[in-house]
Amino acid sequence: MWAPRVSILPITTITRERRLPLPGNVLVKLNQRVAATEVIAEARLPRAHLYFNVARQLKLPPKAAAKAMRVRAGEQVSQNAVLAESEGLFPQQIRSPRPGRVVLASEGEILLEVESVTLPLLAGMPGIVTQVIPRYGAIIQSNGALIQGVFGNGRVDSGLLLNLMEREGEVISASRLDLSMRGAILLAGQCREAEVLRQAAEIPVRGLILSSLAPPLIPLALQMKYPIIVTDGLWPSPMNPLAFKLLTSHARREITLNAQFYDRKEGRRPEIVIPLPVSPEPKENNVESFAPGQKVFILRAPYAGQIGQVIQLLPEAATFPSGLRAAAAEVRLENGEQVLVPLLNMELVD
Repeated sequence: MWAPRVSILPITTITRERRLPLPGNVLVKLNQRVAATEVIAEARLPRAHLYFNVARQLKLPPKAAAKAMRVRAGEQVSQNAVLAESEGLFPQQIRSPRPGRVVLASEGEILLEVESVTLPLLAGMPGIVTQVIPRYGAIIQSNGALIQGVFGNGRVDSGLLLNLMEREGEVISASRLDLSMRGAILLAGQCREAEVLRQAAEIPVRGLILSSLAPPLIPLALQMKYPIIVTDGLWPSPMNPLAFKLLTSHARREITLNAQFYDRKEGRRPEIVIPLPVSPEPKENNVESFAPGQKVFILRAPYAGQIGQVIQLLPEAATFPSGLRAAAAEVRLENGEQVLVPLLNMELVD
């Protein structure tokens, strides 16, 4: 089975292609040094009408689709506004890709008239332009530490890393935030309070690094203007030891958060980049097969957020307490415990 890879690297060469979704104008040149928040290309999105079939997109029956709608005809919506949302522990959402006006919202259907806007493409990390992609963007290269996460809110910024964590399981509260943190990126641990996100915006900070985030706070996190990256998963998940050690060792250093949306299919993840002067050759394998001896990161309960080593792959599908039958592996956790984990619940760790 192919295994997705998550990178937690103390030093490497990072190469990223940054590309517009449609043709536009490239604003950088070969060998140009760029900042993470620098606009390297831009395109003009014309005025258009966008149609959303709520039932089909959220996989809901018609009555549930009508109940899931969050907007009404005539309403003005901002970019990333929630148009419809399913219920449950892991709600699915339809969001507005651009500012606009709701023309139709009835019987599980939404028609949105969106405005003409300029779409900027940010560099996403500091580095050197090693290749220009005419009309679309560029390839950027940087040296440094790399920590990939599991959730990002789509924002990019850079700032000084300020550590608020004494241990992997630290829980951040709003009472710990104050104006002395203005302009910093906070390493803050687990978050379950909406007030933490709001107060961080008022200070304002330039970013939050969380080990876990309570699911009800995801819509609020997506509204924040500063980047938020979650390294490990949903609340409660302590930070994995590799990421914790690496991040705390670089406190007071300038870092970049590219909180791009996680796309497992495309191999795109939110990333923390810590620029450093020297690096070996890059390790850029996104997927490979699971095999004994590999280091893995466990994605879901009951061992979510833990790191272990594959002992062996089971020759046949295993049956789990939930009744699920799945390909699995025996994994030895860092505390020495040996457990059985579905392959779908694991990712390789660099």
